[in-house]
Amino acid sequence: MSDMVMTSLPLLLEGLWITLLLSVAAIIGSTLLGLLAAVLRTSRVPVASHIAVLYTELFRGTPVLITLMFIYFGVAYFGYEINLFAAGILGLSIYQGAYIAEVFRAGIEAVPKGQWEVSWILGLSKRQTFLSVILPQTRGIVLPPLVGQYLSLIKDTSIVSMIGMSELMHQGQAIVDRIGQPVVIYALVAVLYFVVCFPLSRWVQHHQTRS
Repeated sequence: MSDMVMTSLPLLLEGLWITLLLSVAAIIGSTLLGLLAAVLRTSRVPVASHIAVLYTELFRGTPVLITLMFIYFGVAYFGYEINLFAAGILGLSIYQGAYIAEVFRAGIEAVPKGQWEVSWILGLSKRQTFLSVILPQTRGIVLPPLVGQYLSLIKDTSIVSMIGMSELMHQGQAIVDRIGQPVVIYALVAVLYFVVCFPLSRWVQHHQTRS
């Protein structure tokens, strides 16, 4: 049993490294996309607001696997090529961005409207008001649910194995196909996910308790 674990561990750690890279890239992409969608949805431009609503409702109402499949195979259907890593980043960013948009929207709307009015009286533009006054105040509001969404994203990276990417879950499946022992191998996979997610989960709980 110990020999099997030692043999499998390097491959699982290689998959974990890919999972971490994918997670970080998708976290950055989904955060930027979610923030943009939240800004558009809270804007007073009807067309922009409707586009943001359509985006959030569409992707929150469909499985992440459908998004990944559509991007990976859909791009090829139109005659273009996209590698697995890029497809994973794009799919997770678009899907999770819809949820993160709602987190940011709630944070933006939680800031008293008087903050906007005071800023305009002081001569700040809308852009300056948002970046210098509104956005900093939303940080404390959105951070716990935002990190919670990041945890969901990290776990969603396991679904990218369905399009053939050699992340942690895919490596675990490959080892099981080769040597068997699914209970042991998948237990190791679960432990590695736990090692990544547990510190973030504890941080969220600690932050919410202090709040």
